Amino acid sequence: MSTQTRTESLVLQTRAPSEPASEEPVAFQESRTDTCNQPKWLYPKILSTGVSFFVAGINDGSLGSLIPYVIRTYGIGTNMVAVLYGTTFFGWFFAALSNSSICLHFDLGAILSLGATVQILAHVLRAWLPPFPLYAVTFFLASLRQAYNDTHANTFVSSLRGSHRWLGFIHAMYMAGCLVGPFVATGVASANADSKWNLFYLFPLGIGVVNLALVGLSFHDRMALSMRRQQSASIGSQSESTGKTALKEIKATLSTPGSILFFFLGATITAGGWMVEYLVKVRNGDIKDMGYVPAGFYGGAFLGRLVLAEPTHRLGERRMVFIYAVLCVGLQLVFWLVPNIITEAVAVSLLGFFSGPFFATGISVGSKIFSPEICSSAIAFVFVLGQIGGSIFPAITGIIATQVGVKVLQPMLVGLLSAAGVSWLFLPTATLHRD
Repeated sequence: MSTQTRTESLVLQTRAPSEPASEEPVAFQESRTDTCNQPKWLYPKILSTGVSFFVAGINDGSLGSLIPYVIRTYGIGTNMVAVLYGTTFFGWFFAALSNSSICLHFDLGAILSLGATVQILAHVLRAWLPPFPLYAVTFFLASLRQAYNDTHANTFVSSLRGSHRWLGFIHAMYMAGCLVGPFVATGVASANADSKWNLFYLFPLGIGVVNLALVGLSFHDRMALSMRRQQSASIGSQSESTGKTALKEIKATLSTPGSILFFFLGATITAGGWMVEYLVKVRNGDIKDMGYVPAGFYGGAFLGRLVLAEPTHRLGERRMVFIYAVLCVGLQLVFWLVPNIITEAVAVSLLGFFSGPFFATGISVGSKIFSPEICSSAIAFVFVLGQIGGSIFPAITGIIATQVGVKVLQPMLVGLLSAAGVSWLFLPTATLHRD
């Protein structure tokens, strides 16, 4: 019974092995047959996951450029902007609590479709320019969408052979969305004297519809009830054992140094969210021009995820990411201490480039250091934990900025990047050479 449960939990999201197939456990060979060697619609599935991450990037990357307009349109302070990140946190938190139940009832395609549908609803409400409380609720919906859609897309890709390359691709697509988002958002928001920034959301709305269509097409073979649901219908005691197993898996995940992404994504989203307001308030930049600066950060991260994925893997993930972290802290200090907007724009672009491989590498490493019994749930949990960090720290920054000003952004980023780098030192070295 335990072997069956383990095998079924790995069918969707297990890691790709490095040793020859003859040396693998039987259950693990069966899982790999269903994932790594999928005969149908493999590349359309990868493309669909890439588009999903692209839409998520547009959503996350555009907020920093829109925050100055949100503040002025709704007449709120930075503490109220923190509410947007707070509702984002609750979306991820709710998803973490409900994920096991969702997986119990639905297969991969159905879960991805659910996330894509929730995303469309969020952007429909935003384009309407609703009252601020409802606008804040849309961030709950958007984070719920990312949790259901991107988390499972992420773990699906991590199950493929050569997953570090495919992870680099889909996370580069996320940064491509972050790169496009500020350009479109700033262009729409600054087009008229009386800003119609809310119309920007028609752009991600349209791509969201395309995303839903791609999910329906490429994952049409994964729309049925999940295998776990089918088994639970015939075995009445499954729900109790599933709950106990889930609790054990969460404890094992937290005891493994895979939660390092908590700090990194906190730094990334904090920088992207508050950079424009910092340049406008502290450096006296023009709001119409400063909205494009995050594009340099995200553009650098996009190139970093494409260019540095392979050398990072070949030269040693633990070593290389720590080197990147040191470089990022140095560039962040330049951004902080050199009061020149052009220099700061170059520094944040390079910061994005060297921080680019962090997230995909973290997922790739996680697929190796977690045991097969918890790998599927652990990868999803680490992804969610990282996103929660990306919600908490921007909110904290906004709350503190209400008291001392948005200049608090700089020490916050130095601390988060340093914590992300130091946390890599605790990774076990023996398991990072398998692929």
